[in-house]
Amino acid sequence: MSPRSCLRSLRLLVFANWLKSGPGAYLAKLSSVGSISEEETCEKLKGLIQRQVQMCKRNLEVMDSVRRGAQLAIEECQYQFRNRRWNCSTLDSLPVFGKVVTQGTREAAFVYAISSAGVAFAVTRACSSGELEKCGCDRTVHGVSPQGFQWSGCSDNIAYGVAFSQSFVDVRERSKGASSSRALMNLHNNEAGRKAILTHMRVECKCHGVSGSCEVKTCWRAVPPFRQVGHALKEKFDGATEVEPRRVGSSRALVPRNAQFKPHTDEDLVYLEPSPDFCEQDMRSGVLGTRGRTCNKTSKAIDGCELLCCGRGFHTAQVELAERCSCKFHWCCFVKCRQCQRLVELHTCR
Repeated sequence: MSPRSCLRSLRLLVFANWLKSGPGAYLAKLSSVGSISEEETCEKLKGLIQRQVQMCKRNLEVMDSVRRGAQLAIEECQYQFRNRRWNCSTLDSLPVFGKVVTQGTREAAFVYAISSAGVAFAVTRACSSGELEKCGCDRTVHGVSPQGFQWSGCSDNIAYGVAFSQSFVDVRERSKGASSSRALMNLHNNEAGRKAILTHMRVECKCHGVSGSCEVKTCWRAVPPFRQVGHALKEKFDGATEVEPRRVGSSRALVPRNAQFKPHTDEDLVYLEPSPDFCEQDMRSGVLGTRGRTCNKTSKAIDGCELLCCGRGFHTAQVELAERCSCKFHWCCFVKCRQCQRLVELHTCR
């Protein structure tokens, strides 16, 4: 990898909580990047404030996990919004999501939440897999549970992952001071992202005994699949609360803009500004619009041609798809298929 390519790759570290400083232009396009093994590299990472640079230097072995968490978050964001007008598209510019997420919209709320969750998730998994010297399995989970099984194995050290995410991801917002409405919003959504992991932690077990019997059962705590975290945060996005800053006692807090709504919890997403409709392209704001997007002609939901195309109508074309067919198993041991062509209708927004 050339020095220039390496620097581009290293910019993957700078994701949602550093969008205002501008993350790397190739954030969404690089799936494998070089390792961060020298302190000098931390100085070259675009978008980090000085306290993050210092943390980077003190935690070099953890930074590859931060990079993996950022990439995981991007992929999950694009999966969850694949059928929406805003589909978490990235741009070859700074910031990679355009100004959509530098504003206080519910889309920004989701990006901040999924990114902080991604960092916590990746660092936690790195601890359990033995990649990091500073942490390992969660040794606080031991003994016999109230259900009668033995805690054993390697429980995921979610406490370390969450603590690192809080220290590294939140530091930029905390540096702005408690008076910033956007900082309050970002910090709240960062924590909601991490809560989505904590509330969905699982217990996994293994049986021990003669002939597969379950005379003894050992169990451990594990983080949920990140897809489950994404689903949970997408539900929170759909039910996000519009808030405004208000002085409560001696400090400022975010409260629902509509007094008839119940107060939000730590697990809910909050936003300050309504979102644009994302129908028309506006490159100044990083909005790509929906022209040319594939839509579902028969659906009445947001992925349907009527809603996704914003009432502009759609084009229909016959396209030929190549797919495997007439597959047969041959001993031993492979499957052989024919290549078949199939005509399908493709609908795209005008």
